[in-house]
Amino acid sequence: MLKIHFAVFTFLLSSTLTALLPPPTLTWKMLAEITFVTKPHKEYGEVNYPVVNSKLKGFHKKKVSMSGFIVPIDNTNYALSKNVFAACFFCGKAGPETIAGLKFKAGNMKLKTDQYVTVEGTFRVNEADVDDWIYNIDDAVIVQGN
Repeated sequence: MLKIHFAVFTFLLSSTLTALLPPPTLTWKMLAEITFVTKPHKEYGEVNYPVVNSKLKGFHKKKVSMSGFIVPIDNTNYALSKNVFAACFFCGKAGPETIAGLKFKAGNMKLKTDQYVTVEGTFRVNEADVDDWIYNIDDAVIVQGN
């Protein structure tokens, strides 16, 4: 019986400490460790599909922290970028691994272009849907730079 109580206590203590620790920080250098493979696509012909490294895949659907520049996609959607808007992926100055789609927990937000922020949220890897970002941060919350 004492062993069961000790196991439950250890589990609860571990869970509490884990909840108090900040989430792991992903860096742009980590996201750059990616390769691509060309495969046929029914709508686009030949497409370069991402092959994300196993270390990053280990963060899939886990809470993470990441910093970067806010880049507007349209009137209501934003992405987190390694570079400022003038040198971002859309301008042809960087690759698709230098940007992560953001879905904010609070819904629509008004943010400034090139605002440098740190966000926390659930990391999601996409290797299959060429119409979505390779990297996404869902339920994102700005924890610095707002």
